[in-house]
Amino acid sequence: MNGHTAVITGSSRGIGRTTAEEFAKRGVNIVIVDIDEERAKQSAEEIKSLFGVETLGLKADVSNSEDVKTLFEESLKKFGKIEILVNNAGITKDNLLIRMKDEEWDAVLNINLKGAFLCSREAIKSMSKIKYGRIINIASVVAFTGNPGQVNYSASKAGLIGLTKTLAKEYASRGITVNAVAPGFIQTAMTEKLPEKVKEEMLRTIPLQRFGTTMDVANTIIFLALPESGYITGQVIHVNGGMYM
Repeated sequence: MNGHTAVITGSSRGIGRTTAEEFAKRGVNIVIVDIDEERAKQSAEEIKSLFGVETLGLKADVSNSEDVKTLFEESLKKFGKIEILVNNAGITKDNLLIRMKDEEWDAVLNINLKGAFLCSREAIKSMSKIKYGRIINIASVVAFTGNPGQVNYSASKAGLIGLTKTLAKEYASRGITVNAVAPGFIQTAMTEKLPEKVKEEMLRTIPLQRFGTTMDVANTIIFLALPESGYITGQVIHVNGGMYM
């Protein structure tokens, strides 16, 4: 992958940041995308300094089509082509169905699902020209199990699975593979906000008896992005310690 370029949404921290660093270790140029411009630019500079690859830090609301178009225009202006897209940006706005507000539903579906649609649509234009590409969507175990209080999040991640499989069929003839990674309980800033009691209950459901790390997920993303993984498409790789089998 040396010299390839990866666009990773929501990549200034958490799974996205770890993934960006692992790509950079392998010589991949990195586009850091975040809603916080300062954080995106700072992360890009840090990765460039640490690993010696070219980077670009850009602010974008992935649910906004104009932002996404600009994001890819700027990325192509700097790097010329994009071989890898990781649709990682995601948010939660938890509530029971009866209490969930329209805006809580819309916000989560717009970022988690529409964002992946918009970014994939732009990335595929570039990938189709070079007849090569790797798109990896970050889903979730709750797309398969459901989770009380997360009807919006579960629906958005389940939607990502359908998007993944359909895009895989549509663009296989162009040399573009599309896969999804479905993490279980991963230790990130998002999950750290959960009450300790909830974490303890969650741990009891994991056969491997530990929470996942961002590296566990990043390693799987890297594997799917390798040129050698070119015969894998339309698949969901579960990274959950046995939480769902």
